[in-house]
Amino acid sequence: MVGKTNTPEFGLTPYTESDTLGAALNPWDTTRSPGGSSGGSGAAVAARMVPFATGGDGGGSIRIPSSACGLFGLKPTRGRTPTGPIIGEAWQGFAIEHILSRSVRDSAAMLDATKGPDVGAPYIIPDAGPYEKEMGRTPGKLKIAFSTKPLLGKNVHADCVKGVGETVALLKSLGHEMIEDAPKINGEEYSLHFLAIIAGQTRADIEEIAEITGKKISLNDFDTLTFGTGLFGSMLKASDYVKAIRYLQIVSRDIGRFFENYDVLLTPVLNQPPVKIGALKLSSAEETQIKLIARTGATWILEAMNVIKPVAAQTFEFIPWTPVFNVSGQPAMSVPLHWNDEGLPVGMHFVGKWGEEATLFRLASQLEKAQPWFDKAPPGY
Repeated sequence: MVGKTNTPEFGLTPYTESDTLGAALNPWDTTRSPGGSSGGSGAAVAARMVPFATGGDGGGSIRIPSSACGLFGLKPTRGRTPTGPIIGEAWQGFAIEHILSRSVRDSAAMLDATKGPDVGAPYIIPDAGPYEKEMGRTPGKLKIAFSTKPLLGKNVHADCVKGVGETVALLKSLGHEMIEDAPKINGEEYSLHFLAIIAGQTRADIEEIAEITGKKISLNDFDTLTFGTGLFGSMLKASDYVKAIRYLQIVSRDIGRFFENYDVLLTPVLNQPPVKIGALKLSSAEETQIKLIARTGATWILEAMNVIKPVAAQTFEFIPWTPVFNVSGQPAMSVPLHWNDEGLPVGMHFVGKWGEEATLFRLASQLEKAQPWFDKAPPGY
């Protein structure tokens, strides 16, 4: 281990700007965020401090900083890498560990080193690999769906649309069949059910920390957004949590049926290039509202004032694709194929069928050869 990089509290946000550690800076433009939650990892790899760094992906937290920092980042299939021994399943199984790297080869080699179940794993998926041997192998002619229509948000920046268009042209030139299509999802309903799971998990984390430390739960010990998310979680009934799980599982079945017709889905990773630092944080008014609720204990106000819903909407607007495939458990990767006119990276998002990391690695290796990015570095690095 070289060291611990900056990350938001509980890995909760797609930006890295905790109250305690401050903001992580994006080497491509230090006024912008490297994303999150593995934002410090993304910044460290992009700045050439280390060849790769670890990340946990529960809603996009490997792919988001990979996109924002011009790196390769794969989220493996659920169960491919161990989550124990302390945690059974992080975030209801949404979260899984891997790395952010400059090369496809390093990502494949690390997955070979870490894949497989640990003792007492809740389920075990069939072994696969070795993945490093997929480097240079042809993926064959793939049937690839592509879309720039957000699954969870409403708007997509023109730079992201342009990136997909150029990537579609590249894939066609490599012999792949490209069809404009995507799964059909009720984005608003899906986002609220996803948030219900995360809020419940966050509240459980807060209560567990209080038990371990022997301290009373206090706003002073947590970031305001963390505490507010936990407050929302404390309002949920057990039945609300179960209904959210059931809803998301049903939609995941529909997504599985979509992938019966396609090998891969292509979208942008994010709805826009790297955002300015502070752009996604709570406003001062929202922070004041949550602090007032926390001090009075009147959690019903949280629902009445609709504090959480607009914050959630803003978050899912930024990440309108990545969380969907944490829920379905499919492998997905951010590939650094596009930079905008400002020189900022815009990652392309490729989603594979369950257990098909090999297909993604072969495709990524082909793309890396056709349009190399390894030596593309931020100015000054």
